[in-house]
Amino acid sequence: MQGGGKRGSGGMGQGQGRGGRQGGFGFGPGGQCVCPSCGHSIPHQRGVPCSQKKCPQCGAVMTRQG
Repeated sequence: MQGGGKRGSGGMGQGQGRGGRQGGFGFGPGGQCVCPSCGHSIPHQRGVPCSQKKCPQCGAVMTRQG
């Protein structure tokens, strides 16, 4: 029985890891990257986090807005 309990916990841990990753922020593929400094927005590009983009107007780091 002890061995069965260990296997069950391991399986649950793995499932929770995948579920947490899929959940993310829940913004989906659309949305906008918005500058918190000047308010300029650009369409979000799938696979490229807004935090890796800089505002073309003022150079600040963009943030995601759903």
